Amino acid sequence: RTAPALFLGMVFATLASPAALTRDPFGTERYVPAAPGVRWQSPDALPQVPPAPTSPLPVGDRPLSLPELTEFALQNNPRTRQAWFAARAAAAGVGIERADDLPQITADIFGQRSETGSQTGNQNPWLTRYGPALTLTYLLFDFGAGDSRVRAAEYQALAAVLTQNRVLQEVVFQVEQAYYRTLGFEALVRSNELFLKSVSTSLDATQRRREGGLATAADVYRAETQVAQAQLNLTRSKGELEKARGALASAIGLPVNATLRVQTFEGEPRIREITESINDIMDRAKVSRPDLIAAEAQARSARAQADAAARSGLPTVSVTAASGRTFYRDDRPFTDTNSVLLSLSIPLFTGFNRTYTVRQAEARAGQAEASRDTLFRQSELEVWQSYYDVQTAADGVSTTAVQLRAAQQTAEATLARYQGGFGSLLDLITAQVDESNARVQRIQSYLDWFTAVARLNLSIGASDSGPYSDWTR
Repeated sequence: RTAPALFLGMVFATLASPAALTRDPFGTERYVPAAPGVRWQSPDALPQVPPAPTSPLPVGDRPLSLPELTEFALQNNPRTRQAWFAARAAAAGVGIERADDLPQITADIFGQRSETGSQTGNQNPWLTRYGPALTLTYLLFDFGAGDSRVRAAEYQALAAVLTQNRVLQEVVFQVEQAYYRTLGFEALVRSNELFLKSVSTSLDATQRRREGGLATAADVYRAETQVAQAQLNLTRSKGELEKARGALASAIGLPVNATLRVQTFEGEPRIREITESINDIMDRAKVSRPDLIAAEAQARSARAQADAAARSGLPTVSVTAASGRTFYRDDRPFTDTNSVLLSLSIPLFTGFNRTYTVRQAEARAGQAEASRDTLFRQSELEVWQSYYDVQTAADGVSTTAVQLRAAQQTAEATLARYQGGFGSLLDLITAQVDESNARVQRIQSYLDWFTAVARLNLSIGASDSGPYSDWTR
C-alpha cells in the first residue's frame, strides 16, 4: 500500500528539481536543429512524395485538339480533384449539423471490480459487477440556434460546389492559355527559321559581292552578325516552345516531360466581332460567375453563423433517458436502473465567452460581405478589361496582316535588287528585320486574340456552351 505513494513522491521530487526542466524524456529535440544557424538533418528516413496519379492519353501519337486536351485536363488535373473533395467535405458538414435534429443513442458495457471501506472503518469485501446500459439524449428546443448552424452549413456546401465549378473554368482557361502559347511558339520557331534562311541567303550574296569587289569586309561581318542573331533567336524560341509544351502537359495533368502533340490551325482563324454591349456582358457575369455566387453564399453562411452564436446564449430544453442492468459475480440477483430526465439549461455567465464569440462571428460576417463586394468589383474590372482586350486584339489582327504583306513585298524586292548588284546591305538587313518583326507581330496578334477571348469567357463565368466558347475552338 505504501509503494504507490513512494513512487509518486519520487516522481514529484524529480520533476520539482531544476535539472528536470532540461530533460527530454520523449526525445523531442531531434525535431529541431542544434542551433539557429545549423541546418536540420532528419535522424530518420523522410517520407517519400508519391507521383501524382494520372491516366494515359486516350489516343495514340496523333495530334490532340483543344477539346480533347480540355476534357483530359478536367479528369486529370489535381485541382479538379482538390475542389471536388472540398465540395464533398462541405456537403458532409450539412449532415454533421443535421445530426443534432435526431436523438443521440449510446450503448455502454461496463465491468468493475472494487474494494471499499465503510465509514465505521470496516473493510468491505471485493465486489465484481458488470452489465449493459443504454442512454438516449434528445435536444428538444434551442430557440433556433441549431437551425442557424444548419443554414450556415448549407451555404458553405453551396459555396464549395460553386467554387468547384469555378475551378473547372480556371482549368479550362489554363489549358487554353498553354495551348495557344504552344501554337504561338511553334509559329515563332517557323518564323525564326525563315528569318535564318533569309539572312543566310543575304550572307551568301554579300560574300559573292565581296569576291566581286562590290562589298566590303564590314558588309560580310555585318551579314554574319545577322546570321548569328537569327540563330540566337531560333534557339531562344525553341526553348520557349519546350517550356510551353511543359506548361501544357502540366495543365492537363501529365508530367512536364510527357510527349504531347497538338493540332494546329488549318488556315487562318476567323476573327469575329462582339455584338453585345459591355453592359450586357457585365450583367451576365453577375449571374453566371460561380465564384461571385459562392462569395454571396459564404457571406450568408457567415451571417447565419453569427445568428447561431447570438442564439447560443438562450436556454435549451433536452430530454435524457437511460436504462441499464447490473449483474454480480456472487449469488446476488441483478438490478435494473431506469431514468428519464427533462432538463432546462439556462446559461447565466460564461466569463464573457459568449459576448466575444458573438462579436467575432459578427466581424467575420462583415468580413465575408466585404470580400464578396471586393470580388464583385474585381469581376467588373476583369470583364471590362477583357472586353476591350478582345476589341484591341481584333484590330491588331487586321493591322498586322497589312503590315506583314507590305514587309514581305519590301524584303523580296530589296533582296532582288541586292542580288542584282543594286542597293546597300543596310537596306537589305533593315527590310529582312522588318519582315521578321512583322511576322512575329502577326503571330502575337493571333495569340492576343485567342487569349483575350478565353479570358473574356473566364471573366463572364461562361461554361462550355457560353457565348464565345466556340470562338477559340
